Amino acid sequence: MDEEDYYLELCERPVHFEKANPVNCVFFDEANKQVFAVRSGGATGVVVKGPDDRNPISFRMEDKGEVKCIKFSLENKILAVQRTSKTVDFSNFIPDSSQLEYTQECKTKNANILGFCWTSSTEIVFITDQGIEFYQVLPEKRNLKLLKSQNINVNWYMYCPEGSVILLSTTVLGNVLQPFYFRAGTMSKLPKFEIELPAAPKSTKLSLSERDIAMATIEGACKKMHILKLNRTGKFALNVVDNLVVVHHQDTETSVIFDIRLRGEFDGSVTLHHPVLPARSIQPYQIPAAAARGPLLWFAARVQRAASPPGYLWNLQVKLQPIVNLLPDKGRLVDFLLQRKECKVVILSVCSQMLTESDRATLPVIATVFDKLNQEYKKYLDAEQSYTMAVEAGQSRSGPLLRRPVRTQAVVDQSDMYTHVLSVFTEKKETPHKFVIAVLMEYIRSLNQFQITVQHYLHELVIKTLVQHNLFYMLHQFLQYHVLSDSKPLRLSTANDEIVEVLLSKHQVLAALRFIRGIGGHDNISARKFLDAAKQTEDHMLFYTIFRFFEQRNQRLRGNPSFTPGEHCEEHVAFFKQVFGDQALMRPTTF
Repeated sequence: MDEEDYYLELCERPVHFEKANPVNCVFFDEANKQVFAVRSGGATGVVVKGPDDRNPISFRMEDKGEVKCIKFSLENKILAVQRTSKTVDFSNFIPDSSQLEYTQECKTKNANILGFCWTSSTEIVFITDQGIEFYQVLPEKRNLKLLKSQNINVNWYMYCPEGSVILLSTTVLGNVLQPFYFRAGTMSKLPKFEIELPAAPKSTKLSLSERDIAMATIEGACKKMHILKLNRTGKFALNVVDNLVVVHHQDTETSVIFDIRLRGEFDGSVTLHHPVLPARSIQPYQIPAAAARGPLLWFAARVQRAASPPGYLWNLQVKLQPIVNLLPDKGRLVDFLLQRKECKVVILSVCSQMLTESDRATLPVIATVFDKLNQEYKKYLDAEQSYTMAVEAGQSRSGPLLRRPVRTQAVVDQSDMYTHVLSVFTEKKETPHKFVIAVLMEYIRSLNQFQITVQHYLHELVIKTLVQHNLFYMLHQFLQYHVLSDSKPLRLSTANDEIVEVLLSKHQVLAALRFIRGIGGHDNISARKFLDAAKQTEDHMLFYTIFRFFEQRNQRLRGNPSFTPGEHCEEHVAFFKQVFGDQALMRPTTF
């Protein structure tokens, strides 16, 4: 397959670490996304690497036994190391702080520590087989303070750092899951829920393991809301990338993606989803050191990363541009793209593509795309307006903390469309002008539908396009019926005056004159206004043409080509003489 056929890829800069062996133990911390390589229990060195770390952290520890778990607190201020099933050791990595280790034993008698999770830079949770213990670490005192604990039988646990939620597996079968939420020194017990097992268990042994579960923050509460139809059997692993569920199938070495925000099949209680796109392999990665291309062997199901035996750790990434050609339904494609973080450039390219001669969409499809974009645009404008009004009303001082709306890449405004799509589109000579005008008016229609004030440059683009194709009657109709009259720079006394003013401001002097003649208003227009505009173009022949037109009008109306003092054209008569000579002036015609 070509590169543009892959919609999943590995990041360019993987974390390279020494692979696990009898001397070197490797650990991964899902909260900080760090890989720990611990040699000889730390005695011969610990190297910590993260995806964004240019400079790895290196240090040595006294070998006090096998390391079961090792993690830094958020911001890398305190190191926690579990070596036994009863205690966790701590070391401060704060400047001017004591480097001596201090230890915390779990409070529950006869409990064994299954692991621990940092929920902030100074808060940590011990998970034991008999419950959880929430502590505050006091680095300056080199001890811990128990904030809260909960007794519950635990088989295994999982932690979602993005949502700060710990999930505990309880009961004999392990399929009743109890979530706890942590924030700012508080621990909240959330409603538990049960995972349906595929078949009735034959024994009372543990039937659900952590390998069967993946945690991520997408949306919704802790209840069964969506089912993903894989239509395959075998071993699977999950990643969540950019709010997409990516399911990897080991036997075929392919992956599919699901977007639970897209419309699925609702059966009355849950929504069924099928893969958004055809199955594809992850784009092959050239490992620099080995200089060999090989398949990605498998995925660590518990982390949003991909790892292979040589000691590489990648971020999995979604490539949006190849998806444009894999999802032919433009409406569904835009719905999909609007949910992605880095979507604006691709959305604009989709808009441009659907207006090209080779991939031209129908007007109803174009209207649908415009409406979807402007719905998102309107949502942001309304949120911004509400925020501004709340600030002006002084709510920020008395009420809850106000947050300014975040302008995501899904907000495609009029400036984006004008600059990257519509202005470029109108310059294409091969496109039928009727289609160009229909598209421009469709975009303005969509803005009006969502009550978004149309910017003057869009009106001017329509006027320019109509003028270029001599569609003055249509332009007159648009202005007369206020299709193009909502913008302040275009508001003049009458629709006809408006057209003339816009044309003259664009130096379209002859076009303005043709228009005014076409509607029969040329006997009443100001000669000086047109001569001023013609002179500003510095085109002498244009000035000559306009001057001669008004001489002929004067002759026809008054029997004399000369300008009257009330027309204030003395300056232009002098300029005409200077350029063309006295003899070029029109002489009165006598009968």
